Amino acid sequence: MLRPIAPEALQPRLASGEMLLIDIREPDEYAREHIRGARLIPLNAIDAEDLTAEHGRPVCFTCRSGNRTAFNAARLLAKGFPDSYVLEGGLDGWKKAGLPVHFNPRAPLDLMRQVQIVAGSMALAGAVLAAVVSPWFILLSGFVGAGLVFAGITGFCGMARLLKLMPWNRATAG
Repeated sequence: MLRPIAPEALQPRLASGEMLLIDIREPDEYAREHIRGARLIPLNAIDAEDLTAEHGRPVCFTCRSGNRTAFNAARLLAKGFPDSYVLEGGLDGWKKAGLPVHFNPRAPLDLMRQVQIVAGSMALAGAVLAAVVSPWFILLSGFVGAGLVFAGITGFCGMARLLKLMPWNRATAG
């Protein structure tokens, strides 16, 4: 099990270089906001990452809230770090403690938030149009709901793929 570490306890250990901080979020999330000195290794690429040279140092894994890290604890522990931690509250907990983050206001919102905004807007538009214009517009809300269910079951989100191609997301698409 990953041991929890409070942001206030982690900060001096990071500042001294004693501890390695690995951010397991996606590149678009990291580009917008991250803890300075955190090394980005997205969860979907962690298995391919060779971290054996770092095994002598304690490591702390983090994500936005700490939930993604805790849910994948066994996978992260399999990386072979004998002294492994999870940042309590993740990036949100770090900010709540008043500790500094690198924030890039020019970076786009993370892709899943964009999907939520677009899908929610389409579903709302379908419901409003069905009430005001024609009941057939309820099919738009149904289509969005079906797409979200399909994405949840298969792990493939067509809307995310399309949004990733938008000009504002191209800088973080790689």
